[in-house]
Amino acid sequence: MARRAAAILFTTAALAYLLDRLTKLWAERSFAGGPVEVIPGVVTLRFVSNSGGAFSMGQSAPWFFAAATLIVSGLIVATAFRERSTLAAVALGLILGGALGNLTDRIVRGPRLSGHVVDFIDVHVWPVFNLADSVIVIGAGLLAWSSIRDGRADRDNADAT
Repeated sequence: MARRAAAILFTTAALAYLLDRLTKLWAERSFAGGPVEVIPGVVTLRFVSNSGGAFSMGQSAPWFFAAATLIVSGLIVATAFRERSTLAAVALGLILGGALGNLTDRIVRGPRLSGHVVDFIDVHVWPVFNLADSVIVIGAGLLAWSSIRDGRADRDNADAT
């Protein structure tokens, strides 16, 4: 069971990472000349770079986000072979893949982990973001849901005994 969960986690992480890298390369090539309105006033694809973290905060401390990413990624990898539900494995895989996608930007787009992260999805009511950001948030939501669901199952099993 633990090996299966680890396989799901690492496969999900690899897919999320690959899709993130491909979409960022595509965005850099496709939108460097200007934005493209997908749904006017709702969704615009535009190439921007961000030296900070979420919502462009902390732009003077990119090392902080790189360090946090390394710590979280290390913890996920170190615990990958623990027994867990498929949902939790997928959630952790999404978080790992997204985190490594943004970390790769910091590595390849500047010296000593200070590079800028490529963002390109603009929904006009939220700061511009990328696929890595999306899968991290989805993964965190799924992990919370998995924890709640597993907690309920544990309580139900305890009540049945």
